[in-house]
Order: sequence, then C-alpha cells, then structure tokens
Amino acid sequence: MTDEPGRDRDGTEKISVQHGMFGVSGTGDTSGYGRLVAPIALPNSTSRPYGGYFDAVVDALIEGLHAAGVAADRAVEQVVVFRDQLTLHIAAEQLPLVARTLRDRDDLRFELCHGVSGVHYPDDTGRELHAVYPLQSLTWGRRVTLEVSVPDANRHVPSLYGIYPTTDWHEREAYDFFGLIFDGHPALTRIQMPDDWVGHPQRKDYPLGGIPVEYKGAQIPAPDERRAYR
Repeated sequence: MTDEPGRDRDGTEKISVQHGMFGVSGTGDTSGYGRLVAPIALPNSTSRPYGGYFDAVVDALIEGLHAAGVAADRAVEQVVVFRDQLTLHIAAEQLPLVARTLRDRDDLRFELCHGVSGVHYPDDTGRELHAVYPLQSLTWGRRVTLEVSVPDANRHVPSLYGIYPTTDWHEREAYDFFGLIFDGHPALTRIQMPDDWVGHPQRKDYPLGGIPVEYKGAQIPAPDERRAYR
C-alpha cells in the first residue's frame, strides 16, 4: 500500500493518510502517537459468490427492487464483504425502498434496525458523510449493514423512522454530532448538545479542545497547549 490517496493495486480504496493520532503537529501531542502514519482505506467491492447466506440476501433484495420497478444498480451502489460482514452501499434516495424491502419480504425479514451511526471522511470528496445502519433478521438469524454516503454540501438522508421507529433517537444523535439531516424525521433536534451549539463535535474537522464551557469561566485547552510529560 502506497503513502498517497488513491486505489492500490489490490483494489483497496485509500481516501487519506493519517499523520499522528489527533492531527496535532509539533510538540503538543502528548499521546505518544505523534509519529503515527496510517492509511485510511475502505474495502473494495466484492465479487460473487459472496459466501454463506449473503448471496441469497442480495438476490432476494434485487428481486424485490425489480418488483418495485427499480433497477438494482440504481439502488445498490456497491456490495462489500469484509471480515465476514455484508455491507450494502445504498443510493440515498433509494434507502427507504431498500429498507422496506429488507423488512417486509418473507425471505428476508430484517425486522430490527439497531440504529444509525455517522462517519466523517473529510478527504472522501463528494461523499464525506456516511450513515451506517446495522439490520438484523430475528426470523432467519442474519445480519446486514446498509451504508449511505452523501456530500458535505448536501447532507440529506431520508429518515427511516417510519420503517424502523428505533432509529428515532439515533438519527437525532447522528444529526447532533455529524450534521446529517434526516428528511422526514418527526423532531430532528439536538439530543445531547445544547440547542444553540455551533458545529457537530464528532466530525473530524471539529476543534479538539479550546471550547469555552459555562462553569467558573473554565476552558479546555487545545491539544497543542496542554502540558507535555517528558
């Protein structure tokens, strides 16, 4: 694997290279990881056969999409099998249809959504924000993950609240911490940060420390201003 972003010879898509643990340069990094150099890579698409029950899940989903009048390649952008887990990368506008198909078809029956997690890849141009949904079939004992990517300039993802009500607070949390906007959510408000808070604290471009707090005039120093132990 090379040291620059791009696609390596093995097909792995490298979107960035991390230098240091917390993005701190100079002498401010007291973590001991200041010299860390690590590629940030995403698994590439997987070819058939996927193995196990994965082929049956993908085939049933494609059949359900065709029955709804939607071509599979309009909804499923990528199929990835990585570390024995199946992830389907879904076009944002087709997310509700895919989720409803996975939930309602008798040969799929993914009745449970464990929530949604936000991910921020600031160097993944055009798809900086990802929403990740782990689904589980209690009927068939199967798992699949849906992943949607949207650009930072258009952070809208359809809400799955009407299909999986368990995503209610999870979508609010992803909005609060990452700035993802879930269209159709009944009350998309901050869930942990104050309503007037500026920014989204779990994004990679959010400042580490240096944020004023409301008690006794205290302030958390930025990493390069903290005490170094030598």
